Amino acid sequence: MEQVITQTNFPDLKLYKKGKVRDIYELGEYYLMISSDRLSAFDVIMKDGIPYKGKVLTQISKFWFDFVSDLIQNHVVSVNVDDFPKECRSYADILKDRSMLVKKSKLIEIECIVRGYISGSGWNDYQTTGSICGIKLPKGLKESEKLPEPIFTPSTKAELGTHDENIDEVKAKSLIGADTYDFIKEKAIAIYKKASEYALTKGIIIADTKMEFGFYNNEIILIDELLTPDSSRFWPLNEYQPGKSQNSFDKQYVRDYLLSIKFNKKPPAPKLPDSVIQNTSKKYLEALKILTGLKLK
Repeated sequence: MEQVITQTNFPDLKLYKKGKVRDIYELGEYYLMISSDRLSAFDVIMKDGIPYKGKVLTQISKFWFDFVSDLIQNHVVSVNVDDFPKECRSYADILKDRSMLVKKSKLIEIECIVRGYISGSGWNDYQTTGSICGIKLPKGLKESEKLPEPIFTPSTKAELGTHDENIDEVKAKSLIGADTYDFIKEKAIAIYKKASEYALTKGIIIADTKMEFGFYNNEIILIDELLTPDSSRFWPLNEYQPGKSQNSFDKQYVRDYLLSIKFNKKPPAPKLPDSVIQNTSKKYLEALKILTGLKLK
């Protein structure tokens, strides 16, 4: 039976930060980034963990970091526990497959979202304004329709428990500077294009994705997670039908359940039924296997 890890407690290590999903520990010149099995939906952390979820996030991220390494450097030092500092060894059973030793970088404070299809908050904005983040789109687009070209639609980085806010290019440049903005926009779109073309050959549409970048030794690198079911919408190509919301390989299963019970999108989170937990776990494992060929079970 797979152990579900919703919290880490490593007395010998210095906790740096806890996010919605990740726990980060400070290890001298590096960080230890651990993906738990926590799941957040509508910016609320669920009480129940999803088996294998943290391992899937780590393994998919590692796959994509390697895949786009010709486009940009990233923060990964190692995903092999044997390479970690010795103070981590006593926690090896928990760390295996779900942790990364990463470079300490300075976060660039915007969420970098690339959309190839119109869905989610982008669809909502388009219905109201005909635009997403100030980018005017063609009239008459249907929900889930492919966009003429992928677009870069940044948002603010919200504190835990609050919502990110879509912003336009002018606002984003005022927050991080025009040169930085232009660089990460170009890189984010290039990463999305390369990854989405590959995913299509595996029968998966990457509708949109969220990336993070940081400064390391005065250079911009790719950080955090990359093209996971938590940070992206993955749709099965063989079921794709524009004009409605799509089935997906991500936490949409949980979101749909929460909407069905009219969850108010505020803590405390309700208990998830076992069927929702198990089906969500299967979706994550399926995405990993299809995209990378890896099996965790």
